Amino acid sequence: MSRPVPVVLLLLLLSSWLAACYGVRFALMEDAQWVGLCVEQAARWECQVRAGLGYLIHFRVIAWASLLVAALAFVLPGKVGRALAVLALLLGLPALVLYSASLAVFALVLAGLRLVRENR
Repeated sequence: MSRPVPVVLLLLLLSSWLAACYGVRFALMEDAQWVGLCVEQAARWECQVRAGLGYLIHFRVIAWASLLVAALAFVLPGKVGRALAVLALLLGLPALVLYSASLAVFALVLAGLRLVRENR
């Protein structure tokens, strides 16, 4: 496969993933309908997912995971480092969208730098 095809596929994947993350943010986390519904019926599975995601956001689990994976990707050589950099991008985008931007920015920059670095 030529070089531009994987780059275009990665950009399409990341764009779709970013749109899905914004969908979760605005449709599930910030929608007033779910706030009222989850106060009344907290046992619903949607409310349980919303609460679990809230804990992940509060404790910055997603952001720290993306930063850790990006740091590993930056130091590991070859295909393993590139694969971890893509994983860090996939973890960093939801962290960026879901209120953990301060750590997610560093993870995205590290992962992006790893992806554009030339292999020796």
